[in-house]
Amino acid sequence: MPKYYEEKEEDGRACAGVREDLKQCLLETACVIQEGKSARQCLKEGHCRSLQVSFFECKRSMLDARARFRGRKGY
Repeated sequence: MPKYYEEKEEDGRACAGVREDLKQCLLETACVIQEGKSARQCLKEGHCRSLQVSFFECKRSMLDARARFRGRKGY
């Protein structure tokens, strides 16, 4: 189960689960903790790439007209 669902209040925004997991992943990387870089810099360097792609797909599915029938991607 994703970390988002454990002891968290409900967030009604779209793609909230993927957003929270991406944020946690970035804040726990060595890039942020040891090197002291911002989360944005670490994201551009390629850290947490799979969650970044999942978040992009979820946001893109909001604009896709077919998503009305299939539902949003992500959790």
